[in-house]
Amino acid sequence: MIFHVTMEPVEDGWIMIECPALPGCISQGKDEQEALANIKEAITGWLWAQDQKALKALPESQTPLLVAV
Repeated sequence: MIFHVTMEPVEDGWIMIECPALPGCISQGKDEQEALANIKEAITGWLWAQDQKALKALPESQTPLLVAV
């Protein structure tokens, strides 16, 4: 999957990076490379958390299956 991100320098010299498609998915880094690595990790964590919420919402009678895309 491809996500668009925004980067902007902040006062302390770090770079803030955000994925607007995923509310609250924000990270930072000392430079662009570190910020990009950190937001990739944040996106993975955000998607995992949403998946866990969806699994908990399933009725107990349904057995979840794992499908790789």
